[in-house]
Amino acid sequence: MNNIQIECVLNIKAALGESPVWSTMDQKLYWVDITEGLFCSFDPNNGVNKIIDVGRPIGCFALKKNGNAIVALTDGFFELNKKTEELKLINDTESNITENRFNDGTVDLKGRFYAGTMPIKGSNKDDTPKGTLYCLDELGNVKKIMEGFYTINGLAFSPDAKTAYVSDSAFWVRTIWAYDYDLENGIWSNKRVFFNTKNIEGRPDGGCIDADGCYWMAGVSGWELVRITPDGKIDMIIKMPIEKPTKIAFGGKNLDIMYVTSIGRNGITKGTESKQPYAGGIFSLTIPGIKGSEFPFYN
Repeated sequence: MNNIQIECVLNIKAALGESPVWSTMDQKLYWVDITEGLFCSFDPNNGVNKIIDVGRPIGCFALKKNGNAIVALTDGFFELNKKTEELKLINDTESNITENRFNDGTVDLKGRFYAGTMPIKGSNKDDTPKGTLYCLDELGNVKKIMEGFYTINGLAFSPDAKTAYVSDSAFWVRTIWAYDYDLENGIWSNKRVFFNTKNIEGRPDGGCIDADGCYWMAGVSGWELVRITPDGKIDMIIKMPIEKPTKIAFGGKNLDIMYVTSIGRNGITKGTESKQPYAGGIFSLTIPGIKGSEFPFYN
């Protein structure tokens, strides 16, 4: 589909824009610039983007109903007070692995925060995969869920919370997997390939689920967004004005606006700068009949 109107709503030129989450409490889009260590809140009503510098790479986050955020930094999970900008340590997960950082994350319907790690400098095919998926429960306890990722991404849950998704963006893997998910106990089982991206342009970066249960993949390096049905079939491909979209969030009062973060000019293919002057920006689009569901808060 190429007749969808796509607008750059924030031309901020982020280095590595990621992890957008729409807050239904204050009708703002929260997102991060991972490598710059910036936690941001964007108000589409007035165009204001507020920034908190957390001082080191921030992979992902979860919002709390008290107005704070749980942020996954290089030295663990912290609670960020958005008013005072103070950080309070919850768990120093992987603080001893200085070459790693957190990357993608999501929250389940019980309020558990899942977040995965990856090497700061990226992975090579000959390396042992060093990424791990962790779960931060409502009591602040951390559990290791699974290992063996090069570049963990694509974390999402189906609307009924019975299916969990995760992907690996490494170009020699570029696969999305599905698991049966036990919401009551937070158990992942029955791993299977949900979608192999080797026959499309984009690799699987951030993922999200719409209200119909379809999986939306940000096709990094492919200039595209891809909608995949629950049975693993491509439903539509949206061409983007940027090479490296990173993640999608449904926002707006009716959750029918798709917001997309992206990678900036230092991370794109050399020679393509003139084709994507808004790389690193945040984009919005609306597709008739498609909307999202409210993103869960961390409990």
